[in-house]
Amino acid sequence: MKLRPSRVLAKLRSGGIASCIKLNFADARVADLAAMHGFDCVWLDMEHSPSALHDVEKQVYAIRSHDVDALVRVQRGSYSDLIHPLEMDATGIMIPHVMNAGDARALVRHTRFHPQGLRPMDGGNADGAYGTVTADEYMRHANEQRFIILQIEDPEAMDNIDEIAAVEGYDMLFYGAGDYSQAIGVPGRMDHPKILEGARKIAEACARHGKIAGLIAIGDQVPEKIAMGYRFLSLGADVLGLNAYFGAALENFRKAAGSG
Repeated sequence: MKLRPSRVLAKLRSGGIASCIKLNFADARVADLAAMHGFDCVWLDMEHSPSALHDVEKQVYAIRSHDVDALVRVQRGSYSDLIHPLEMDATGIMIPHVMNAGDARALVRHTRFHPQGLRPMDGGNADGAYGTVTADEYMRHANEQRFIILQIEDPEAMDNIDEIAAVEGYDMLFYGAGDYSQAIGVPGRMDHPKILEGARKIAEACARHGKIAGLIAIGDQVPEKIAMGYRFLSLGADVLGLNAYFGAALENFRKAAGSG
């Protein structure tokens, strides 16, 4: 039985830049539609949406049917909150509000198998082909072909950025600029110099310590962020697309109908 490799990791390891799109809605058909377009990764959110595990499981199946990676941003809780999406065969997880190197090491311990960590092992779920591969193959594949992303969203984490980036066993630091802007007293001001400085600090720390740098980059932000050193870019979200479409449809109607 062949276990599916990661499209994102293949692209990044060959020196490329990986694309991602975020979904707030839990419908598997939306995930199917997004994956059809050929993004490298579709990001499903469990931190800021009411999506249940069964919803996410259906979305993961829809996404991987197109040979696209499924990324799940998890809730911070027990180790089960970390590994359930991986056992559904999500290709990666994103963990919010990582604060320091000790936090990063604990997360690696919970999400990687021996010798990198001590993730609880089952093997009888989708990520282990329902028990049809050996334990050695299952653990090796999980460690090599599943990616772990830590989010930097707080001043404490930014102060510890080199120590966090130096921790071994995870793949990427993702800049959570929205929460960071609030934490430093400039909520929502994405063009503030301190926000841009944070982006540079993360990219530089990733370059020094062999990690991938990721963030949200929409439209004309993409070339700038690539030039800064970011190689995993989330290009938008379902809610943004729907808002733009619905707004334009209604505006066109109002113009044609002569109504306000």
